[in-house]
Amino acid sequence: MALQLRKMLQKGMSIAVLVPLLSMTFLLTGCWDRTELNDLAIVTAVAIDKAEGSGITLTLQFANPSQMGGQQGSEGGGGSGKKPTITKQAEGETIFEAMSFIQQQLSRNIFWGHNQALIIGKEVAKEGVQPYVDFFAHHPDPRLRSYVYVSEGKAAEVLRLLPQLEPSSGDIARELAKLKTGMSVTIKELLQMLNSDAGSAALPKVLPIFEENEKGGLQITGTAVFKNEKMIGSIDEEVTRGVLWLRDEIHLAAVKLSPDNTEGFISFNLIRSHTKLVPKIENGIWEMQVNIVAEDDIVENQTNLQLTDPQIIQQLEELLGEKVEERIYMALNDVQQELKTDILGFADAFHRKYPAEWDAVEDDWEEKFLEVKVTINSKVYIKRLGMSVAPQGVPKEEVKRTE
Repeated sequence: MALQLRKMLQKGMSIAVLVPLLSMTFLLTGCWDRTELNDLAIVTAVAIDKAEGSGITLTLQFANPSQMGGQQGSEGGGGSGKKPTITKQAEGETIFEAMSFIQQQLSRNIFWGHNQALIIGKEVAKEGVQPYVDFFAHHPDPRLRSYVYVSEGKAAEVLRLLPQLEPSSGDIARELAKLKTGMSVTIKELLQMLNSDAGSAALPKVLPIFEENEKGGLQITGTAVFKNEKMIGSIDEEVTRGVLWLRDEIHLAAVKLSPDNTEGFISFNLIRSHTKLVPKIENGIWEMQVNIVAEDDIVENQTNLQLTDPQIIQQLEELLGEKVEERIYMALNDVQQELKTDILGFADAFHRKYPAEWDAVEDDWEEKFLEVKVTINSKVYIKRLGMSVAPQGVPKEEVKRTE
């Protein structure tokens, strides 16, 4: 230090400049409020169930410190056969109260930064989720990017599950959401839906499948529909696909067709899709035009159709468009006519284009939504025919082409 000071003085740096610089070094401090990893109980998933009396039962899934970084063994944990996660449970009138009771059971501070999933029990969902998701909006620690599900039974059962391909049920819930085979909703998106013009929401439903001991997997079983933050019903997986088309959230779709005058199926894999909602009000009639453009690949051909024939491809594209429209009309029947709940984004679309007209019906949107006429325009393009375009195992004389 003395040598450095001498060199600085030799270079002509004045005492008037040097003294303030040295004084500032005393203001530099370390991370005085740092929390070591060994002091944290890391939350990986959360479950909320209705308690026996009043309030809720909160279940937190934590990463098992002894298994962090270890290889997953035959028992679903590390090489020692220990479980990769542990769960703690407590009751309370609020999430924070229940969490404080769980904290009393732990020697480490609860850390929310790695939470991956929020599972809400069906009974809680029916009574209303707003009081509980409010915790995640206000508290600074939980992640708004965590995925939300409604459990068919007790939500805590989902956290008890030991998946066979993932370290924990929290991990498998995250991966299922990323695959987007059904609805995929984060806490942030749920909050936005509850505060949208329609005030409705939709969450994927999940069911744990136990196969041996606590091992098994999670299955998406459809979608829970919410009105005014309370679950009022649900739709199955097939209807959910139609809802995803309408919401422009379809990312994964496998479709099979059996064209007329032939035997077997042709399977298609969705590459990409875009849905545009075009609201229209004319002569007092509210109409929603749904424009869909999709692209598919052919991945399997069990028929005798020659797929290089342009007319056959055109016929298949028309059949695919009809299949999409069939799914959408099925969804409209369930959501618009039976559940009478706008989880399709119609309210927001009308509000953006016709703000004055929207203001007049905002308080009566539930009734107005039932009157909205829906017109679907779909166009599906087949982009690739597959590695082999000729029907396999079919004699040449039996291959069908258009005349």
